[in-house]
Formats: sequence, C-alpha cells, structure tokens
Amino acid sequence: MSKHHHHHRDVLAPAYTGRMSVEPFPALRLPDEETDPQAAYRFIHDELMLDGSSRLNLATFVTTWMDPEADKLMAETFDKNMIDKDEYPATAAIESRCVSMVADLFHAPDLSTTDQASATGVSTIGSSEAVMLAGLALKWRWRAQRQEAGKDASRPNLVLGSNVQVVWEKFCRYFDVEPVYLPMEKGRYIITSEQVRGAVDENTIGVVAIIGTTYTGELEPVAEIADTLEQLAASGGPDVPIHVDAASGGFVIPFLQPELLWDFRVPRVVSINVSGHKYGLTYPGIGFVVWRGGEYLPEGLVFRVNYLGGDMPTFTLNFSRPGNQVVGQYYNFLRLGRAGYRAIMETLRDTAVRVGKRIAEIEHFTLISDGSDIPVIAFELVGDPGFTVFDVSHELRARGWQVPAYTMPADAEEVAVLRIVVREGFSADLGSQVCEAIEEVCAELREKGGGRSAAQHFAH
Repeated sequence: MSKHHHHHRDVLAPAYTGRMSVEPFPALRLPDEETDPQAAYRFIHDELMLDGSSRLNLATFVTTWMDPEADKLMAETFDKNMIDKDEYPATAAIESRCVSMVADLFHAPDLSTTDQASATGVSTIGSSEAVMLAGLALKWRWRAQRQEAGKDASRPNLVLGSNVQVVWEKFCRYFDVEPVYLPMEKGRYIITSEQVRGAVDENTIGVVAIIGTTYTGELEPVAEIADTLEQLAASGGPDVPIHVDAASGGFVIPFLQPELLWDFRVPRVVSINVSGHKYGLTYPGIGFVVWRGGEYLPEGLVFRVNYLGGDMPTFTLNFSRPGNQVVGQYYNFLRLGRAGYRAIMETLRDTAVRVGKRIAEIEHFTLISDGSDIPVIAFELVGDPGFTVFDVSHELRARGWQVPAYTMPADAEEVAVLRIVVREGFSADLGSQVCEAIEEVCAELREKGGGRSAAQHFAH
C-alpha cells in the first residue's frame, strides 16, 4: 500500500519538485526503479536544451527543418524496417522510385520510362555508406580486370584530393586501398586535371572528384579531369574511371547550373553519391549512390537474402534501418518537384551571396567562396587584425551562433577559415542577423586588442 501511495504522491507533486529533482538518476547504470513517463520525458528534454538550436548551427550541411507534413509522415513510419522489402512492399517501391529519380536527375543512360527497376543504385544511411559502396565497386571492377589480364591485383590505389571528406580516408583504411592524395595550395582548394595526370597508374581503381567540397563548397573540374583521363587511356596509359562525390552539390547544381557537365553526361563518370539529408532537404539518415549501369556494380557485391521472406538483392553495409527517411525524401521529391527545388536553391544561393558580400565588407575578411556555386561561404582573415578566425568562432558561439573555424587541408594548413552553410530554414532575416553578430564580434575583438590567445598572453 505504502509503495502505491508514494507513487501517487509523486504524480501529484509539482513538476520540478517531485522525487526526481531530489534523487538524481544514476548516469552510467540502469536506475533501480521505474519512472513516470512524463517525468522521464521532462528530464531528458531539459538536458537536450543544452545542445542549443540546430537552426542556428551554420556548421552543418544537414537538414534541420522540414514541412510539418513531412514530420508527420516520418513519425508515422519510424517503425518500418527498410530492409524488410517483402513485408513493406510500399516502402520498398518508394525507395526504388527515389533511386530512379536520383539516377534520372544525374542523366544516367537508358532509363526506360516503363521499367522502374532499371536504375542501378541504392539508398543508404548517408553519403558515408554510399561512398564505401561506390569505392568497393571501383575496387572489385579493377581487381577483376587485372586478374583477367593476368596481372597483379594486390596493390590498389585511389587518387583523391587532400580536401576529401574523412569518409574517403576511412574507405581506404578499412578496405585496404592506398590513398594517393593530391595536395592543395594557398589559394587553390580543389584538385586539377594536371595533378590527376601525374598521379594515376595501372593500380588506380578510380579518381574521386568533388561537386561541392566540404571545406569551401567549390566544384572540382570533372569534365577536364575526364578529358585528361581519356587522353591517357587513348595513348595506351591506364584506363581509369571517375567517381563523383556530390554529397553536397548533387541536389544543388542540377537546378542552378543545369548545363554544367559533371554527371553521367561525362562518359568517364561511373558512379555518383549524394546526400538526401543535405540539399535533398531531408532529416539525417538518407543518402544515395547510383551507377552508370548494371555492369559497373559487380554482381559479387550483391547479396540475395530470403530469410525475411522473398528473394531480395541487397547491396548495403547496413542491414536494418528505418524506412522513414526514404519516405521523407519521397515526400520532398513529390512536394517540390524540379520547380520547387530550383526555387529553393535559387533562394539559398541569393541569401548566401548577400551574406558573403556583407562579410567581405568587414575589415580584414576575404571571401574564398562567395556562395554562388552551392550556398556555402568560406572566408579568411587577412592582414593583421590582431585576432583569429578561432576567436571569431568562439565569440559567435557565446551569442548562440555556431560558425565553424578550421584550417585548410595538406599543404595549405596555414590558411584558417570560417564557413557558413546556408540551408532551408535559414532566412534572409537570419542572414542579416548573423552578419550583424560577426560585425559586432569583430568590433569587440578589435577593441579588446585580440581574442582569447591575446588575453592569455596578457595574463602571463
């Protein structure tokens, strides 16, 4: 009786002065007793407030806002396991349609309008898994060709810029491929076709070109790199394919620069990855990789499982995963269409360019990318302002804005930049507010005679 009575008192106690605020939960072991669901919710909800607002996080490329209708659809499909294609045929069909839409957007050849399964590709947890799968396909195709020719296949390498996202380093380490990094230099943060020419050899499984680099949002010259590789192959050199990492730019460039040749219209490009959860405008957990055609995805990588009912070919690193991200992506595709994506990308670009212009007017700031390719602006401090980009980032965080500062990749490490990613939900009004915050922070740092580093020196 007393236990029951005690519990009853807890429920009626004022929200924040019940048992929980008196006896804290143990942090690293399961609590002994159960807790009222509302109290547990409140406890966790309040701790999460310390994360700050994802909408003011200008560091992330990942979507932080969707239509309320998308929120609702995704909440209704949390419980669907995407790998159970036999049990959830509607989710499986939606995934397949999304893959076809992505392949079509990137001009994959021979997509017959009637046969929906004709696109060769898969949806993934994000671009990282997509990259691993694309890299594996490159490695297996190269190995098969070497073995067929009776040549050594034990030392595969991959040619890529030192500006690649860390997942490419992971791919090389996890799957025993030697990375051949092409260095950056001060003032140039993308790879060149000349660098590629000097780096590829008969052991090269592929060249990675990026559409929308993580560091600056710039586009690498895919068509030029392809021309160089064509010449090499024609003159008896190695015949090397290209993979395009379009994680950030794949849902931007087709709408802003439809004439630009970077996708499957370039014959050397055999595979492309893209993040649905970046400019595909879907919450985190969705990416895609598509191949030029079935022959570019070695059959040995595809598993056929039938223990979940039905014979299902799968090519994933991950097995179970929620079906709701694909549902969210499909919602965006239907809801926005080409016109909607174009309108959003144009608006984001205009906002980014406007923010960039205003930042360029602040003393000592120089733009590295102005937001016109993909809506990302990167800018550095030049001259001798007396404070660093790290100081600016630190002070902005105190005002609630997360604007990352970091140094550039190999051979350009002396350059440190700030980057702002303009995403859906980042309005023109928020744009002018962040500019004001940067102006204020710089004025204060000038007045103080520098940031934390200067203050620390002074203290000594």
